[in-house]
Amino acid sequence: MLANIRVVPHLQIQMKIISILAKAVEKKMKRLHQLVTLCAFILGCGAGASALAAGEPTGVAKAALEKDAVCTACHNESWPTPVLSIYQTKMGVRGDPRTPGCRDCHGPSENHLKTPVNPVDIYFGAIKPAALQSETWPKTPSSAEARNGACLACHKGTARTRWDGSQHQINEVTCTNCHNVHAPQQTVLNRKTQTQVCFTCHKDQRADSMKISHHPIAEAKVVCSDCHNPHGSAGPTLLKKNTVNETCYTCHAEKRGPMLWEHQPVAENCTNCHTPHGSNISPLLTSRAPFLCQQCHDGPHNSKTPYAGSVGGIQNGLRGTATAPANPGSNQMGRACQNCHIMVHGSNSPAGALLQR
Repeated sequence: MLANIRVVPHLQIQMKIISILAKAVEKKMKRLHQLVTLCAFILGCGAGASALAAGEPTGVAKAALEKDAVCTACHNESWPTPVLSIYQTKMGVRGDPRTPGCRDCHGPSENHLKTPVNPVDIYFGAIKPAALQSETWPKTPSSAEARNGACLACHKGTARTRWDGSQHQINEVTCTNCHNVHAPQQTVLNRKTQTQVCFTCHKDQRADSMKISHHPIAEAKVVCSDCHNPHGSAGPTLLKKNTVNETCYTCHAEKRGPMLWEHQPVAENCTNCHTPHGSNISPLLTSRAPFLCQQCHDGPHNSKTPYAGSVGGIQNGLRGTATAPANPGSNQMGRACQNCHIMVHGSNSPAGALLQR
């Protein structure tokens, strides 16, 4: 058995030990390199933090603040309306060369800089102190075109491609009617507060949203911008999609179809039966069954008597006799069409031609 045992030479053992030690040294050197790099990074951050703590902007930020200082020398924290709060917004990141300065939005305003009682080139309607209440200062803001032009000089394309010719643009709604660029928190961009801005003008829709059957608008689960693009759209009523149905199918995908048996008014336009902002008839219906259905289905139903007269009774022209009193038909009154025709949005059943299954 001793003859079968392999004896390892001393030289091989030494080489293996040297290899193990070399790997250990290499590993330690890598860790040391990482530690040196981390220390250099920490020291760099510390130097940058010291500069920030000292309030010493550099480079692009310094040049932008010096340019703004022409305006902020007067329009400071004592101004009646908040001005310096813009530096708490994305518009006030002076380290970013893309952000505008005061005169990028309000115009060069050379006359205003020489004599403060002269108006700025583009006046957005902010409150003026008593010292500036002069005859030379405009009583109203600059034109909607001028104010919007200042914003669209940067904010163009994408969602604002169809601004020109949109309902808001035609009615001279301006960007600043909805947005306050100096405010740290944009009310219109917050889902919880967005409807407050829209309802300032759209009061009918506000009333509808308070009705019994409504989308969860007050609960901020559905907001105006989920369906509408206020900056312009190819669809009706500033809808984000090209049609009403496409917009509704964004959430109500189960109603999209195609169906084996389609209900024509459903495929045509959801608002034939529903009102999207709210109704006192659930679910968001424009009228109650059977009256809603009778707007289209006004012919006989197991009777030669039209629905209209039968439902309205004597007041609607129904005439009876001594043996047959003028009572509304039982097929129409006290029953809803959906007791039988339950698949009003369409059916895929081979036996669903009448939308009964």
